[in-house]
Amino acid sequence: MIKMTKIKAVCLFSGGLDSVIAAKLMLSEGISVFGLKIDTPFYERCADGENKAAVAAEKLGIPLKTIDAGPKYLRIVRNPAHGHGSAMNPCIDCRIYMLKKAWKYAKQIGAKFIITGEVVGQRPMSQRIAAMKMIEQKAHLCSRIVRPLSGKNLLKTEAEKKGWIARERLYGICGRSRKMQMQLAEKLGIGDYQPPGGGCLLTCAEFARKVRDLLRHKKRVSAGDLKMLKVARHFRFGKNKIIVGANEQDNKVLLKLKNKTDYIFEVPEIGSPVTVLTGKKTKDAIKMAARLTLRYSDASSGKGIVRYGKKRAVKPIYVEPAKQKEIEKLRI
Repeated sequence: MIKMTKIKAVCLFSGGLDSVIAAKLMLSEGISVFGLKIDTPFYERCADGENKAAVAAEKLGIPLKTIDAGPKYLRIVRNPAHGHGSAMNPCIDCRIYMLKKAWKYAKQIGAKFIITGEVVGQRPMSQRIAAMKMIEQKAHLCSRIVRPLSGKNLLKTEAEKKGWIARERLYGICGRSRKMQMQLAEKLGIGDYQPPGGGCLLTCAEFARKVRDLLRHKKRVSAGDLKMLKVARHFRFGKNKIIVGANEQDNKVLLKLKNKTDYIFEVPEIGSPVTVLTGKKTKDAIKMAARLTLRYSDASSGKGIVRYGKKRAVKPIYVEPAKQKEIEKLRI
């Protein structure tokens, strides 16, 4: 007897509900599924730090490769060819970029097509039928992307035409509601999954303001700069940026990620945020950073001493706390 070789496919796999269902459906078709998770600096990770994609892949019994989006991704965020969405989200360009990455991996392992958990109409910018067609063309993957959750709403793919998968076992889900996906998850025995929603922080207006401000004022952005956007309170004082910790965890992150040339500020001997001052250290900038630090400390109202320095906060400065109107004016 001739032994049939399983068809391989790469699934863009976040570990979220849609990608888990998509992978599960293709496994049931006899496809050998390889998960690919592309990490970006703007993905909202779980509060407990657990790698949900790895956990979900292990439960499905599929291999998972995780790669970094790379420095080119930030250039896409700065200036996407197809524009931003409602905030700083370059959804169309992001999708093209990730599909190209997925196809590169597919060619390395001999996979025949790409699987995604996309649903027609779920996302207003990149998951309209016209946008999906254009994305396929730009990624040079026409007919090579299988979307099991919405396949019946779309043209036949190569995988269907060649009989690798059956069209009648695909679904025709559309719209933003996740009700059908949750029902399907129950039917497929997928019990523990990430709650629908969340994901890309670039769609969040508040976070997008921080990203826009950073890219406007800094040409060379480090990984630490991007990580600091996710914590603390951010203020713009002219060419300076002042970042004030909101809790103990923020303080630890800021101390870990600060650049060597940055100043740190603390109010001695009481509960105090760690504040990081970036940019040229003018007298006015130092004074404002100190005033913000005092304002968010446990000090009683009125003037007080704040200490600052590069490696350790040792130099004293006597200031009054920042006023609420100033805070609102400077807040990013």
